[in-house]
Amino acid sequence: MLNTNTYDLFDNFFGNNFFTQTRSSSQMKTDVTEKDGNYLLNIEMPGYKKEDIHAELKDGYLTVSAKHETNDESKDDKGNVIRRERSFGSCSRSFFVGSDITEEDIQAEYKDGVLNLSFPKEKEKLPEEKKLISIK
Repeated sequence: MLNTNTYDLFDNFFGNNFFTQTRSSSQMKTDVTEKDGNYLLNIEMPGYKKEDIHAELKDGYLTVSAKHETNDESKDDKGNVIRRERSFGSCSRSFFVGSDITEEDIQAEYKDGVLNLSFPKEKEKLPEEKKLISIK
C-alpha cells in the first residue's frame, strides 16, 4: 500500500517552498552609507514601478512603502480562459532621519529596481549654555 499525503503531492508539483514565505523575503533590503555629510539609502525594490512607490516624512521618520497588483489572463481561440493569475505584493519600512530634516532635504531616485535616497546628517546639537541670572 502506497502512503501519500495530499500535501506531499502539492509540494512535489510546486516545489517544497511554494506555499511558505519567510519574513526576510518580503523585507526591503537596504544599505545605509555615509558620504560627504549625507546619509545614502539604497533600497532594493525589484518588480515595483516608480508609480507604486511612496515616501513620506512624518515626525522625523521617513517611511518608504510600495504596493503592486497584477492580473494576467490567457485565453484560447474560442475565448475560454485557460490560465488566470493574480499577484499582490506590498512592503513598508521606516527610518529615523531626525527631527530637523524636511521634505526638501531628501533627494530620491528610482532606477533599475533600486530606490536611492539621500539626506543630510542631523547636525549635532551643542549643549545649551547655562545663563546665570544675578540676584540683587
